[in-house]
Amino acid sequence: MQNNVAELVDTLIVEDLSEKDINRALSDLEPEEVALALESLPLDQRMQVWETIKEEERLDIFVELRGEARALILRELGEDQIDLLFKDMEAEDLLEIDDTLPDRLVDIALKRMNKKQQEYYQQANTYDDDEVGHWIDHDILIASQSIRVSEALRLLKKEISEYSDVIYLVNRTGRWVGCVKFHSLIAAQPHINISELMVEDYPFLTASTDVVKSADAVERSGHIALPVLDDNQTLLGRFDIGSAMEILRETSEGQLMSTAGLNEESDLFAPVKRSARTRGLWLGINLLTAFMASAFIGIFEATLQQVVALAVLMPVVASMGGIAGSQTLTLIVRGLALGQITRSNLFSLLDKELRVGGLNGMVWAVVIGIISAWWFDSFALGCVIGLAIIVNIIMAALSGVLIPVLLDKLKIDPALSGSVILTTVTDIVGFVAFLGLGTLFLI
Repeated sequence: MQNNVAELVDTLIVEDLSEKDINRALSDLEPEEVALALESLPLDQRMQVWETIKEEERLDIFVELRGEARALILRELGEDQIDLLFKDMEAEDLLEIDDTLPDRLVDIALKRMNKKQQEYYQQANTYDDDEVGHWIDHDILIASQSIRVSEALRLLKKEISEYSDVIYLVNRTGRWVGCVKFHSLIAAQPHINISELMVEDYPFLTASTDVVKSADAVERSGHIALPVLDDNQTLLGRFDIGSAMEILRETSEGQLMSTAGLNEESDLFAPVKRSARTRGLWLGINLLTAFMASAFIGIFEATLQQVVALAVLMPVVASMGGIAGSQTLTLIVRGLALGQITRSNLFSLLDKELRVGGLNGMVWAVVIGIISAWWFDSFALGCVIGLAIIVNIIMAALSGVLIPVLLDKLKIDPALSGSVILTTVTDIVGFVAFLGLGTLFLI
């Protein structure tokens, strides 16, 4: 897909194509590929290409765009164009993008839906957007557990949606009782009851379950979709592998982007002022933490004036602590995302990381101490930096475990804020340990 998109972007930017040529270039691409290509174009060219896309194809592409790219396109569209764009929208499409739309446009989209789609949308919004009940697919085959195989086979003659390989069985009250595989139906005698073919212990999801955990469950289940039930065991719909992989991809991308203070909805060609405003916030936060570290260095100004070697070696101490801490932080953030870290194993994990930090601290303290002692011809300086390295790497291990866990408890994304806090802690501890020990033993 990446090669297709890259080739298309190069073609659209370099060549002056006609509307017919653009349509031909887009015709073999999936909606998500076209969306990626649009996001890769400067806004003026993006709108030129958008105008050439067939009306019946625009909605699928629009839904695949990132939130910021959607907003930029909407800003350029008139009311009539928006009305046409939303005329065939279904509940699942609106749920995908409603958090990036003004309330006025959400109302327009709802009015264009049929009653069934409106009900699906309202039902989904009884769950938070981090719960799997918000993201279920209703396009499934459902049958009563009391019908015969011959009756069930007639259902297979209908149009079957993607990621379908089972019929979901319910009782008279709509409660889910199990699933029957298509291949079992085809091979079975027509007169037997369909319930005799049910798969034993078929897994299911509860609608209030966290959507990332649900996506992971689908990926690990060995099935292409899992039924989603409410607290009364009523079948609401399903959560399929396509949606699961999209959730996991977006989560991974969101964590990556958040380390830079951005989010997965950011647009490559967003207006300069908007991009500057978004990034400027985190530059300001970083500046505050840098001033905090500088303030602690200032306490030891007299020491630095007398022992210049301390100023030369300070970055080594801070860097070693920062790297050690980021390794632990990355491990813990991943563990939190996968649900591997609990109250029962937290202290064992902390003990293990402290041991790792202590061992690495001692090994690298010796290496750095020897190099520093030889470089500046001072055994005392080698001992000072060695002790500071041990202290800072152990503190980095402690912080790398506790900071993301604490942020997670406070409902703050540890991937977003963890690295900023960790760097501040390791810088301050490293500087204070190094300069403090230098003041004691070298002055």
